[in-house]
Amino acid sequence: MKNLTIALDVMGGDKGPLVSIVAAIMAVEKLPYLSLILCGDQDTIQGHLRRQKALNHPQITIVHTTQVVTMGEKPLAAMRTKKDSSLRRAIDLVNEGKADACVSAGNTGALFATAHLILKTLPGVERPALISALPTQQPNQHVFMLDLGANVFCDANVLYQFGVMGAVMAEQVDGINKPRVALLNMGEEDIKGSDHIKLAAAQLAESPDINYVGFIEGNDIFNNKADVIVCDGFVGNVALKTCEGVANLVFEKVKEVFDKNVVTKILGQFLAPTLKKLFKTLNPDQYNGASLIGLRGIVVKSHGNANSKALFTAILEAVKEVERQVPQKIKNTLEQELLQGPK
Repeated sequence: MKNLTIALDVMGGDKGPLVSIVAAIMAVEKLPYLSLILCGDQDTIQGHLRRQKALNHPQITIVHTTQVVTMGEKPLAAMRTKKDSSLRRAIDLVNEGKADACVSAGNTGALFATAHLILKTLPGVERPALISALPTQQPNQHVFMLDLGANVFCDANVLYQFGVMGAVMAEQVDGINKPRVALLNMGEEDIKGSDHIKLAAAQLAESPDINYVGFIEGNDIFNNKADVIVCDGFVGNVALKTCEGVANLVFEKVKEVFDKNVVTKILGQFLAPTLKKLFKTLNPDQYNGASLIGLRGIVVKSHGNANSKALFTAILEAVKEVERQVPQKIKNTLEQELLQGPK
């Protein structure tokens, strides 16, 4: 296996550097060909590595930074004034060719703005998008959804580009031949939706290289009706957060039912192995890691409140995209599809 390097923004996220450092140790212990560059305050990183007995780990190096982008900071202000932040340096390392990808659990807006500025978009791409794999009813199958919050509003041409990029992602990461692409809409009928949604549908349908299957509604996101679901960032973010909230609600309600009395507690003990298996398949941690696709480098965004296991998953996602050469594959498709415009 070819050696590869990931830059990790250690100071980003809600839970502090320890989460990132534990995730980093998990990653290098699992993948002997992986090297990690930990970007952040050197004393803090060394202290945590020492306590984790990994201070001199041969696969881990440190790039000292003096600034931190906080979660509530305005993206443009952070981009302009925090040039020595852990977030900025992780992206710089990708741009300089010293890292194959970067991973951050930090400020989403700042990550998006900085990555867009430093790495630039691929030719033919107007805007990068946040894309992530979500579970479906079909075992061991995922649906890729974009945009999840990077772009509040997208016109028809941007949605068309998202469809093309999403199809490449599904094909390269999950090995899906001719992935089914759908547009998230308020109904499945052709007459439903705004004008720009209808125009995007027409553009995708006219492309011979895209397996466009039509509109899909929110209640069918997980029904395996599509491999790629396209929407603007406002709709995608609201849909994603709603799904996460419902999943947590179901989990809490199930716990509440089985804690009700002695009989239900005994029943819960019998059902515990099955329930654990079920909730493991739905655990958001294993789907952590949204990618900013459409850039000239690989940037993976972890949930801000991710624990070490979830951040470890995001690192593995970055590794997979490097191994599959996702940006290059998107570039090749763009040259064939986007630069020529819809057929």
